[in-house]
Amino acid sequence: MFAWNYYPKIDLHGEYRTTAYTIVHEFLQDQKKLKNEYVIIIHGKGTGALKEEVHAILKHEKDVLEYQLDPDNLGQTIVHLNLK
Repeated sequence: MFAWNYYPKIDLHGEYRTTAYTIVHEFLQDQKKLKNEYVIIIHGKGTGALKEEVHAILKHEKDVLEYQLDPDNLGQTIVHLNLK
């Protein structure tokens, strides 16, 4: 098991799908500047709407190398950033 607890994270609980893009995009830009290669985005399980929105955003972010649901917590996504 990987110790994801030590990576920067953002919690989107209570946020709307319409505001998720701005929040996620700014978070990823900030983390890239801080040279954090891995980050966590907490979207919760719920209906899955926010997770789908987050994954759609990540799919189009140029600095995202890959992303996946955390196998130990399906309410968060692990993101690998390109620091180059």
